[in-house]
Amino acid sequence: MTALPGETPGTVGTDTPQDTVSPPEAGAEGPEHAEAPDASDAPGAPDASDAPDPSDAPDAPDASEGGESSGTAADAEDDDASGDAEAEAGADAAPAEAAPAAELSEAQAELAAQRELRERIEKRKAEKTGPIAAGTGLSGTAAELLAAVRAVESGEKAGTAFFDRPAEAPAARRPAPAAAQPPRTSAPDAVRTARTVTPEALDAVRAVLTEGGAPEALARAAVGALGEQAAELLRTDPWRLLAVPGVRPEQADGFARALLGAGCGPDDGRRTAALVGWVLERAALQGHTALDADVVRTALAERAVGDPDAAVRGAVEEGVALVFQEGDEPSADDAGAADGETDEAGDADGVREPVQVLLGLDRYALAEESLADGLARLVNACEKAADWAEAAASAPSPSAAELIRTTAAAGLVAHSGGEAARAEPAALITAARGLGLRALGATHSEDGRRRLAAATGDPDTAVTLSGLLSGAQGPGRDEDGALALDLLVVLDAPQLDVEGAAVLVEALADGARLVLSGDPGVLGSAGAGRVFADVLASHACPQVVSRTPDPGPIGELVSGIGIGELNQVDAPGKEVVIVPVRDAGEAVHRTVQLVADSVPRAFSIPSGETQVITVGHGGAAGTRALNEALKQRLNPGPGRFGGFDPGDRVVHVPAPGRAVPGVVLSADAEGLRLDCGGVPVVVPQERVESSVRHGWALSAHQAAGMRWPAAVVVLPGDAAQGLSRPWVYTAFGRGERHLSVVHGVDQALPRAVAQIPAQERTTRLRPLLEALPTPDAAS
Repeated sequence: MTALPGETPGTVGTDTPQDTVSPPEAGAEGPEHAEAPDASDAPGAPDASDAPDPSDAPDAPDASEGGESSGTAADAEDDDASGDAEAEAGADAAPAEAAPAAELSEAQAELAAQRELRERIEKRKAEKTGPIAAGTGLSGTAAELLAAVRAVESGEKAGTAFFDRPAEAPAARRPAPAAAQPPRTSAPDAVRTARTVTPEALDAVRAVLTEGGAPEALARAAVGALGEQAAELLRTDPWRLLAVPGVRPEQADGFARALLGAGCGPDDGRRTAALVGWVLERAALQGHTALDADVVRTALAERAVGDPDAAVRGAVEEGVALVFQEGDEPSADDAGAADGETDEAGDADGVREPVQVLLGLDRYALAEESLADGLARLVNACEKAADWAEAAASAPSPSAAELIRTTAAAGLVAHSGGEAARAEPAALITAARGLGLRALGATHSEDGRRRLAAATGDPDTAVTLSGLLSGAQGPGRDEDGALALDLLVVLDAPQLDVEGAAVLVEALADGARLVLSGDPGVLGSAGAGRVFADVLASHACPQVVSRTPDPGPIGELVSGIGIGELNQVDAPGKEVVIVPVRDAGEAVHRTVQLVADSVPRAFSIPSGETQVITVGHGGAAGTRALNEALKQRLNPGPGRFGGFDPGDRVVHVPAPGRAVPGVVLSADAEGLRLDCGGVPVVVPQERVESSVRHGWALSAHQAAGMRWPAAVVVLPGDAAQGLSRPWVYTAFGRGERHLSVVHGVDQALPRAVAQIPAQERTTRLRPLLEALPTPDAAS
């Protein structure tokens, strides 16, 4: 590439060369975003080595943004099993017991809240996908009565079951999430009890796995995914093994052949139903909450399914997937449309627009519907007569004043801007608290919380989202179980996935105000969905776009990237430096040199405050190779605590989708002790391997929502396919005072910025928001 902003290429390499860091051997794995090669079709056992590294879960979505590694958090209810199933074949799976650490407890509380949310809206699923054709348009009491009649008619319940019951109180419009209510502080304990794996269940599953030629290491993960009856389920339906994270269809096919013999074929209904679920789960790992039915059929055809239409129909009938019709009102022919049938009469006149038929998993469908209902409730239930004119007049900037005025008149507001624009939500929180309101800001990370607290001048005004929902931070709940808040400002809103956002909105009381604030240019959430982007695109609420630009050469560079331009910028203080390299080995060597010598000497920034960011985890210059080289230089040691030594920089993954930077303090019988942004964390020994790894080098997605005094972005030649505008925008914006770019991708960098925008995620939230009655929504 032509000279990027900053120092002329080569001018940084004047330091005395350090000992060359040897690149990984030739057999090292490729970039994480590259899909693992398919296993052999020969009958055989599933190989746990195909499972993704559980500690990589937070980065997976990098590929969903125009080539970055694309994954999301695994099933939130499977946070323990998600790591256990992904060990190497033959290794013992880590126990699935919950960690007693504070971070893990927060994660468990979040999961419990999500579970409660799904239970509360299960009724809606029954109304939408029930087996009866009549009465599907009913809701509320009428639907309940109809369901009761059907239950009696079918023999599921006796008629007396509906008598002698005390009358239920009218349900509140917003039931409070039980997981974080004060009376239910034992919710995490309940989760642990429910997840207890009995030795008998493990032994039974091991026997079935061994009989099918599968490694016994999958036993604990299988029980975690399928429950105590996992052995029976696997024996009768071997393809249920696909529910275990990391197992591929080829491996499940071999397992099924070993158990069922020649009696099973590619069109076996059990196989096709499991494949539909697997395809949708894979799509969720790329951020999609639903998939076009044609895409699912194509994927099934590639897996040797002879009749994809029948396979889709069977999966819908079995409840594996839900059918949604976008672009027109649902009709009784939805299921037929999902099976490939066409409405010739409707299309003959040429007036009716094509209808997109989507397939989705119920957990994401219900979360999107609950979130859409909750956002509409906030829009319509808020008191609009608030007079905040005086507070707006004293705002520190015109954009802050606009945000204050808009929030005064709306229950839901979307605010967008760069790093400098974070001062505007801080001003809003300060103004609201000055008016006597219970106002609070929630961030994605402890680093974001620290920066927000500095902007408001009051540590009590800032919490993390996980801490707020778990009750570990913030004001707690009111007598109705809702968050005791009048105004909640969520910063880093692009990091919200649909399930987490649904839990958050459900926790807000009627009349509360919600402001979603963030930078639309950064990478999206680790979990499925694109909440912030869908809210912006739906125009379901007023929007405030900050006019406050990010200052300095780094701000100018990143602003240009946001509009697709990689411009040269003046950097008289060497705020931006380009370090050209020829290959991955040189990229590793120069990165270590920058972190250990050049940046500390030139800018007085300690090595511990410089963050390395690269495209993927694998490869000769991925996070694994860079972390190994940086540890050897910055904190050498034998790794006596499960590969870690005191002083090691690490990233802790307490739950899928959450990456928490920290430093190793010590280890004892309880586990590995970390300091994560001032919060002490103890990771049990059995979870260290699956949830902790070195953190001198991170992926851009792990680094989203955080900033460091200096950032070193590593772009080796094999990283070109993983670059996109959102990736570059996110990575280049992580440095506050200095940015070094170890550049080896030539013209792939400007091409990615100019031509590769964020890859679209298929979601249903936008049309759901557009269809809801929101009389106060902005046009």
